[in-house]
Amino acid sequence: MTIRVEKQGEITIVTIDRPEARNAVSPEMADGLFKAFTAFDRDENSKVAILTGVPGAFCAGFDLKFAAEGIDEKWFAEHDLDSGFDGRDDQPRKGPMGPTRLQLSKPVIAAISGPAVAGGMELALWCDLRVMERSAYMGVYCRRWGVPLIDGGTVRLPRIVGHGRAMDLILTGRRVDAEECLAIGLANRMVEDGSALETALELAAELVRFPQACMRADRLSAIRQWSLDVPSALVNEWKSAETFRAEGIAGAARFAGGKGRSGDFDEI
Repeated sequence: MTIRVEKQGEITIVTIDRPEARNAVSPEMADGLFKAFTAFDRDENSKVAILTGVPGAFCAGFDLKFAAEGIDEKWFAEHDLDSGFDGRDDQPRKGPMGPTRLQLSKPVIAAISGPAVAGGMELALWCDLRVMERSAYMGVYCRRWGVPLIDGGTVRLPRIVGHGRAMDLILTGRRVDAEECLAIGLANRMVEDGSALETALELAAELVRFPQACMRADRLSAIRQWSLDVPSALVNEWKSAETFRAEGIAGAARFAGGKGRSGDFDEI
């Protein structure tokens, strides 16, 4: 089995398991990733997901051996996007790497060891947070083979690290080690080798503890504001006030009762 899904309480772990190919993704695996994350988003009992690879590699990208055999027009048609695409779950569309066109309602954390390159880097960019081991690295390695970024890389990378840095990485295709990824905001955490998944699980457990409707509303507003001017974005943000009725008033009462003083999150 090349895509494994397991549950740890309210956390879903999706693992790419193809070590002989450094977790390169075939079309069948892309379909498996797509189905795994659409199922996660619809599972009311699962609050946070983690995407990882078997130890030693996150993902080396799209399976170029498959591409070398010739990609027929059916494959291109399957992944074509039309004007009706809005990224939402009412019309989920599969990307060449699987879930990269999904706009989920819940957060996903990437736990990265080894290479996260080419399409594998695009998978990591699709995630909300990235935890990288010290020896891990990213890079637009597909630059070497004439394969473009078609899983959101040219869209998400500039939004995460800024246009200038993104152009450097996109045009040169150079290796970006974990330390640099952390410095430019491409990684959110850098940890010792062998501990990315453990750290991601700890981070996921922190997110699970929070009132979920409020957290999801803030996350979605931050995502959607990119396509809006400031007034429109503020109007969209105000929609989150509904979650104040659902969760915020009760949370304010807990604070008034003595919880969370001096930044203490242990009992919220």
